Amino acid sequence: MKRTMQWLPVTVATVTLSAGLSACGGGSSIGEATGSVTSGQVTGSYYENAKVCFEDKVKKATCDAASPVARTAPDGSFSLKGQGAVVATVDTDAIRHEALGDKGSAVTQKLVFRAPLGRSAFISAISTELTAAMDANGGDFADASKKLAAKIGTAEANLLADINKLGGNDLAKLKAEAAAVNAAIAAAIAQGGTVDLGQALAGALAMNNIQNVVVIFAENRGFDNLYGLFPGANGIPGVNPTSTSSYVPQKDFDGSTLPVLPPTWGGMTLAGQSTVITQAQSANLPNKPFQIDDANSPIYMSSSVITRDLVHRFFNNQMQINGGKNDKFAAYSDAGGLSMGYYDGSKMKLWNIAKQYTLADNFFMGAFGGSFLTHQYLICACAPTYPNADAATSPAKGNISAVTLDASGNLVGLTPGTGNPTSVLNGAPVYLKDSTITPKDASGMFYAVNTMQPPYQPSGNNAAAVAVYADPSKATTLPVQTQANIGDELTSKGVDWAWYAGAWNAALADAPNATRSVIYGGKVQFQPHHQPFNYYSRFDPATAAGAAERAAHLKDFDASFLQDAAAGKLPAVAFYKPQGNLNQHAGYANVADGDAHVADVITKLQASPQWKNMLIVVTYDENGGFWDHVAPPKGDRWGPGTRLPTLLVSPYAKKGFVDHTQYDTASILRFITNRYALPVLPGLTARDKALVASGAKPMGDLTGALTPVPQE
Repeated sequence: MKRTMQWLPVTVATVTLSAGLSACGGGSSIGEATGSVTSGQVTGSYYENAKVCFEDKVKKATCDAASPVARTAPDGSFSLKGQGAVVATVDTDAIRHEALGDKGSAVTQKLVFRAPLGRSAFISAISTELTAAMDANGGDFADASKKLAAKIGTAEANLLADINKLGGNDLAKLKAEAAAVNAAIAAAIAQGGTVDLGQALAGALAMNNIQNVVVIFAENRGFDNLYGLFPGANGIPGVNPTSTSSYVPQKDFDGSTLPVLPPTWGGMTLAGQSTVITQAQSANLPNKPFQIDDANSPIYMSSSVITRDLVHRFFNNQMQINGGKNDKFAAYSDAGGLSMGYYDGSKMKLWNIAKQYTLADNFFMGAFGGSFLTHQYLICACAPTYPNADAATSPAKGNISAVTLDASGNLVGLTPGTGNPTSVLNGAPVYLKDSTITPKDASGMFYAVNTMQPPYQPSGNNAAAVAVYADPSKATTLPVQTQANIGDELTSKGVDWAWYAGAWNAALADAPNATRSVIYGGKVQFQPHHQPFNYYSRFDPATAAGAAERAAHLKDFDASFLQDAAAGKLPAVAFYKPQGNLNQHAGYANVADGDAHVADVITKLQASPQWKNMLIVVTYDENGGFWDHVAPPKGDRWGPGTRLPTLLVSPYAKKGFVDHTQYDTASILRFITNRYALPVLPGLTARDKALVASGAKPMGDLTGALTPVPQE
C-alpha cells in the first residue's frame, strides 16, 4: 500500500511565550502548560516518531518525571509545552528518512540525542557531542563549540544546523562525525542494566576519541605517600586543607592508641648509601604522618635516597586497612613507623604533569597485597589458581597461609606465631605462616596471592628439563594459568596490543640463570613476577603458537617501545613496565629516578604521531606498604586495597582537574573493554556486584577524566 505523508511546518527555534517557570522532578526547570514552548527538529537523518522530552538535570539523557512528551513528525519536528534542555529518544519504533518525503526505513539501533539548553532547533548526534563537551567544561558553550568545530574541521555555525542542508566537505565531515558519535551512543545504551545512561553516554563520547591506550605501571606508592599535599586533592588530614577527613591515630595490636610510632626496624635507608638513618634515629616519632624529605627533620631523606622496603602482602594489607579505619599500618608492618612517611610531591616532574592534566584521587588497588597479585589483577581481574595445593604430592603443600577467621568465616588476620611481641613498640609482628597461597575456599580451590614464579623462563626459579620452563618441583613455581585475560579478548577482537617491559630482552638472553635474570649491573632490573602474561598457557615458549604469541605481544622497552612511539606504530593497547631501578619500588629504587624516567617517557609519547588520540594512564601496582588515609570501598575477597596515585594524560583529559570518581586497577580494563566492545571479564562483573551489595558504587571506567573535545 502506498504511504501518504503529510509534512508539517518546521519550527526551528525555542520560543518563549512567558517567563513563568516551575521546578519539577530531578531539579529541572519546565514551563507551565500555558507558558513557554520549545520547538525543533530531530535530525542527522530526519527521525519520525522519536520521543522528545525535557531532560532531567541530574539523570542526564533521560526524561524529567514531570516533562511533557512529544512525538516527532515525519520531518523530525516537535513542539513541547515548556522550556528546558531537550532529549530525544530514537527507538526501534521510529522511522528514519534520508530526505524529506522519502519512504523511510525502520530504525534498527536505539539512539539518544541531547541538545544544549536553549539550542534545540536541530537535535542530532552533533548536538549531543556538543552538550557532552559542555557538561565536561562547566557549561561553557563558546569554548565547547570552538573546540568541537576545530576537531571536526567545520564552522561553528554548522554544529547546530541541519547538516542535510550543507554541502561539500562540511557535509562529509559532519556525516562522518555523526556516524562515529552514533556508534558511541549505541555502545553506551548497550551497557544497559542499572548503568546511568547520562554517564555512560558522556563516557562513550569521550572514549570514542581515544585510539591508543598506554598504561605505565610503576611500583609501590600510595596516594598520600606522593600526592598527599596536592592542591584540591583528598590529601593528608591536618596537612592538606582539601582533605575530607581527620587523622585516625595508629593503633597497637590490641587496639590501643600508640603513644609514638614504632621504630623502623633495621633502619630507614637501604644499606650502601651516603645517607644513613638508623633504627635508633627513627624511634619516638609522633603518632602522625611525617614528611620523609623535610630538610629540617633529623630523619631527612631526599627523594633520591632509597628507603628500606616495607612489607606489602595480601593478608597484611587487609590487616593494616582494618575495616577501613587504616589505623594499623604501623602495627602490621615490618618497617614500623616508615609506613607513615610521605614526600613533598611538588618537587616531582610528574606532579607538574598532574597539574596540567588529570589526577585521580579516588583510585584503589584492584587487589590487596603485592606486585604479583596486582599485576595479575591488572590483566584478568582475577587471582591465579593453584588446584590441589594441599595434595601430598604438591610442591606447594607447605605454602598455605595460616589465617584466623571469625564465626562467619570472615578474615580476622594472619595467625600470630611464636615470639609475637605484645606491642609493636617492642618488635615487628610474627606470624605462624604468611605464605603464598590462600586456604582452600568453599569450592575446594586454592589461590596464589603472594609472589610465585612464572612457569616459563625468565623465572625466578631455575630451569626444568625443558630449558624454557621453570622447575615445576619448586614450591614457588605457579602452575600454568588458563583464565581469560584482557590480552585474549583483544586478540579475539583483532585489536593489537603489547606488554613492553624494561630489561625483557636481557632477561630472556640470561634465562634460565634465575639469579642473574633478576639482577643486572648490580641493580635489580627485571622482576619475573612483574610479567603477568608469562604465567599463561597462550605464551608457552616450547610451542610454535606460544612462541609466535610471545614475539607478537611480549616486547622489550629499549628495543621497541620508544621506537614504535616515534614511528606512530604503537599498538592500540600498550602496557609499559619500567625496569627495576626506574620503577620507584622502595628497597631497590628511589622516587626521583623513576619520576624523571616516566616524565621523559610521557614527553616522548607527546611527540608521537599518535599523541593526538592517545590516553596515557600512569599508575602504580600497589601501595608498597605505605599508609593512606582513605578507606577503600568494600568489595570482594580480592579487593579493592589501598588508594593509589593515578595520572590521566591526553589531549582529551580535563586540564588541571582532580577526578574524584571511584576507580580501581581494573578500571583500566573497563575502559579498554568498553572502548573496543570486548566481552566483559567475569572478575569485573563480580567486583561491581560486590560493591553494590555493600552499598558502594560500581567502579568507573576512567572516562570521568575525559572530555569529548580535545583540550589542546
